Amino acid sequence: MKILIAEDDLTSRTMLQAILGKWGYEVIVTCDGAEAYAALQQEDTPQLALLDWEMPVLDGAAVCRKLRTQKRNDPLYLILLTSRGNREDIVLGLEAGADDYITKPYDNHELRARISVGSRVIKLQDELRERDKLQGVLEMAGAVCHELNQPLQSVSAFSELLLMNLGDNDPNLEMLKNIRGGIERLGKLTRKIMNITRYQSKPYLGKSKIIDIEAASRPEER
Repeated sequence: MKILIAEDDLTSRTMLQAILGKWGYEVIVTCDGAEAYAALQQEDTPQLALLDWEMPVLDGAAVCRKLRTQKRNDPLYLILLTSRGNREDIVLGLEAGADDYITKPYDNHELRARISVGSRVIKLQDELRERDKLQGVLEMAGAVCHELNQPLQSVSAFSELLLMNLGDNDPNLEMLKNIRGGIERLGKLTRKIMNITRYQSKPYLGKSKIIDIEAASRPEER
């Protein structure tokens, strides 16, 4: 997991980077609030940030406020680091948009525990977002399949009537059998799509991904 740190003090920044690296995190280092804000606008940006409150240009609370005005695709968990410890300051930090607050000098065990909480929150938010996305896709797919079923049934019925009136030597016999087979496959496909219950993807054309209908649908409908 990536973590961004914003700390203007060189000693504090170096120590924090070393600690997080030792715990296995990939650390993105910034030296002030403006640099941190710019870094959090990039693609594949960290979803968890440790922001020192007292920084030049933009302080940690100001960074939180600016970030909370944005509409972001990925959830962002913000932890303020500060020597301010009174209740009013904690309230100000949380109202600015911070998710958590650690008072300096902080204990490494507490820091690790709070980062773990943030990681769990991000994971849950990611799962909920994927669930919502899947629900929207499934509702649209269900509506499309519903609209397809009636014309498929009509074509299937007409093809059966035509087959009943064709002799074994009729040149159109094989063509109609192929049409009927294609309709049956489409019918099975729509039933599978309407019975998808989970998100399961597979590679498609190299880097792209598509829903794996076979794996995502209920076993009895495969």
